[in-house]
Amino acid sequence: MLKTVVYIFHDNADSSFKELEEEKAYLADYGILLETISSQRIRDIWALYVGSTKAALESDKLPQSVREVLFLCDDPDDFAYIKSKGAYACGMVTPVSKQGISFEGAQYIFSEIDDVDADSFIKAYQRQAGEPWDILETDRLLVRETTVQDVDALYEIYAEPSMTRYMEGLFEDPTDEKRYMKDYIEKVYSLMGFGVWSLVSKEDGKLIGRAGFSVRGGFDEPELGFFIGVPWQRKGYATEACAAIMEYGRQVLMFDKVQTLVKKENEVSIHLCKKLGFKVVDEVEIEEDIYGGTYITDGRVSLGPDKRGRYVRLKWTAS
Repeated sequence: MLKTVVYIFHDNADSSFKELEEEKAYLADYGILLETISSQRIRDIWALYVGSTKAALESDKLPQSVREVLFLCDDPDDFAYIKSKGAYACGMVTPVSKQGISFEGAQYIFSEIDDVDADSFIKAYQRQAGEPWDILETDRLLVRETTVQDVDALYEIYAEPSMTRYMEGLFEDPTDEKRYMKDYIEKVYSLMGFGVWSLVSKEDGKLIGRAGFSVRGGFDEPELGFFIGVPWQRKGYATEACAAIMEYGRQVLMFDKVQTLVKKENEVSIHLCKKLGFKVVDEVEIEEDIYGGTYITDGRVSLGPDKRGRYVRLKWTAS
């Protein structure tokens, strides 16, 4: 969990100190401490947080003292040093930064610190620390990114034979599914900023299904997909989750069109999608059962015989 943001700066106009104090007070309301450090050698700054002994400074293991810290650096060399230690850091471009300044390898670069909201700092930290993003909440559900630890619960859900009546299953070997999920987190969540997320009951913390957006080759629109485990079906969870996710797609992701593909025989899901505002467009034939083989680390799968199915394509358009 993010507890401290450390802003290491070298060049700052005097007028910025007021903004720093305002940001410090703002972040404090979210339980985050903002510390500012000016014009010191980065090695000395690092020693402030990990200790000044040779062992501490040269250790390859990330100390507990900085595991809940996000460093902001306006100097690329400082950023590179912090990242080389395995700590979590973002670049910071200020009005007085050099023209063309570059932070190699940075996932996030901020500007105007007082314009950065707490959620942006938290998400930048979580992405680097390997923590899932919380996407949204409904009355009964937390919608968050799926983790590798969720995979075991997914196999429990898919143990019910009816789960694969209208959709593909998981890899036969859970180890393959966990490797796939690790890559999905790194390559889909991180790069696209959205994906298919876990649905977690706020009452007992159990994973009850997944829902979210994906991009399917050959189609222009992002695609809504969802499933609910059998013990939680017919209780309104799918409608509750998907309605909130569609609103998130419209307001946050700025989607103005979304499609969904539903097995022709799956009348319940087709009805649900119509309730969400989707309209039937046509029927399409798509490939099925891509999970039939073994997951290979470069992202390929070992495919079985080609199998295709007929699906109803529905489309939602923002009004």
